Amino acid sequence: MYNIEFLDIEEKNEYESIISKVLEKCFEVEHLPKDYFLVSVTLTNPENIKSINKEYRNIDEPTDVLSFPMFEKDELDKLLKEQIFQYMDILGDMVISIQQVEIQAEEYGHSFERELSYMVVHSFYHLMGYDHIKEEDKEIMRPKEEFVLNELGITRE
Repeated sequence: MYNIEFLDIEEKNEYESIISKVLEKCFEVEHLPKDYFLVSVTLTNPENIKSINKEYRNIDEPTDVLSFPMFEKDELDKLLKEQIFQYMDILGDMVISIQQVEIQAEEYGHSFERELSYMVVHSFYHLMGYDHIKEEDKEIMRPKEEFVLNELGITRE
């Protein structure tokens, strides 16, 4: 279902616990078969995420989270509708800057758990083919994110 890698940061069970809980709920809510989809999560520092952002998005700045889906939304929808799974597919990769999560949690006045959970659920929905650039897309994606967080009892407080 997922694997977590630590790239140039200290490994902490707390991070793994939060990510595991959130991804479990995301898979459950979206009815994704855990045995057939893998999410790769890399936790790193601002320098590494900046380098990845520059390489893949041509943006020479650090960011909080990057998402690299392996399917277009319509491809994934078709695969899920047909339910024909022969082997494990990679749903996609997410890269999260732990330092940026800490900064944003303080900036927004909520817990580290809430901010990391949000980064994971936000990235998960990008891997599912959702986006938030257009307002009409945001109106679909944001409620999905909030639903998962509310189901987990993870609030902004």
